Amino acid sequence: MSSIINKQITLFPLLLSNFIGTISYSIVLPFLVFLVIGFGGNSLIYGILSAIYPAFQLIGAPILGRWSDVYGRKKILLLSNGGTLVGWIIFLIALFLPVVYIININSSIFGAFTITLPLVVLFVARALDGITGGNISVANAYLADVSIDKDRSKNFGKLSISANLGFIVGPALAGVLGGTIYKELLPVLSAVIISSVAFLVIGFMLKESKPKQVVAIQPFSEKKNINKIFSFECKECYKEPNPKKLGYKDVLKIKDISFLIVLYFFIFLGFNIFYTAFPNHAVVGLKWSVTQMGIFYAVLSGIMILIQGPVLRKALQIFSEEKLVIIGSVILGINFILFVANSTALAYVAAIFFALGNGLMWPSFMSILSRRAGTENQGVVQGVASSFGSIASIIGLILGGVLYNTIGATTFLISAAVIFLVFIMSFQLVKIKKAE
Repeated sequence: MSSIINKQITLFPLLLSNFIGTISYSIVLPFLVFLVIGFGGNSLIYGILSAIYPAFQLIGAPILGRWSDVYGRKKILLLSNGGTLVGWIIFLIALFLPVVYIININSSIFGAFTITLPLVVLFVARALDGITGGNISVANAYLADVSIDKDRSKNFGKLSISANLGFIVGPALAGVLGGTIYKELLPVLSAVIISSVAFLVIGFMLKESKPKQVVAIQPFSEKKNINKIFSFECKECYKEPNPKKLGYKDVLKIKDISFLIVLYFFIFLGFNIFYTAFPNHAVVGLKWSVTQMGIFYAVLSGIMILIQGPVLRKALQIFSEEKLVIIGSVILGINFILFVANSTALAYVAAIFFALGNGLMWPSFMSILSRRAGTENQGVVQGVASSFGSIASIIGLILGGVLYNTIGATTFLISAAVIFLVFIMSFQLVKIKKAE
């Protein structure tokens, strides 16, 4: 029954909600670092604020992933996107608060910064969004539900394309709206509206990919409890089959999953060191404005769409997914090295390498992970993987802020070293594939 239903499910609502959700997330990227600095923070505070989301996602993602296995993907996606909407409303409120000083810090290691009331409210907004932020892992599980093996990489590529389209529209919109006299107000207000649309799309357009099933058990006439026969207690005519209650240790015992999750961790670690360092480098080193930041993110995402569309499809005809992870990771390592130079031109060259490496590696890696996870525990495996990704994000985002505050653009070499480690480890994927 499940397979028949899955064939009738179209990916369009999922891709549309992912596209809209990514707009609401990415619209803040060009100006968030300016906002943090304006409210009294520095590169470290920017890194910590960025890390708040994955820190709380670490708590919420496994729970939401397990719930999606039990209660269905759609309900959990609604819960997650509802949390995002409320988080953006709180974020909007922070913009209207007076800049009340709470703590002043001046450290040789962490730099000088001030904790203010608006910064604290921003932390609350990001924390709420994070605790309900299992939408990515649940969306991955949803995609795994409705994908067959031959279409798996292609479908994950489509999901990445929808996200990258959002990353084009979001930063570009922020660049335009943030350049007005209203500055950050219009982009954040847009994020509230866009998040509302995503919630409605999931509620009214998305079909459940993992419908609840009922299984008949012993007829009540065979029960020895007389109270249940005469309806003094509920008759156990039907019950829901609960998936195995897998914990972290159980998930890591699934064949090859522990290795894949370690790779997942290092991929996120390398990326998130970069994600904190780059916006600070763009402001301090490259002297970019909000509009220039928006243009860069939009161009980067546009290139990634090209890579994850026709280029990925062509590459899958020539190389296995395992080899694409290897190829993509070495290209990504080279990209991070290019960011060390204090040059706008080289930053755009690096963006091409970033898009090519990430576009080949990430959809291929996610396809391998979903294939090894199987069908019954797809949600919980994706949730545990997201948790390890969240741990890496917390470490990477904070470490990126500390490192950039002390060694500047050399921080990008640390990102490169981590991704080159992924490159070396990825050769094990080929051995795993041969052993299947």
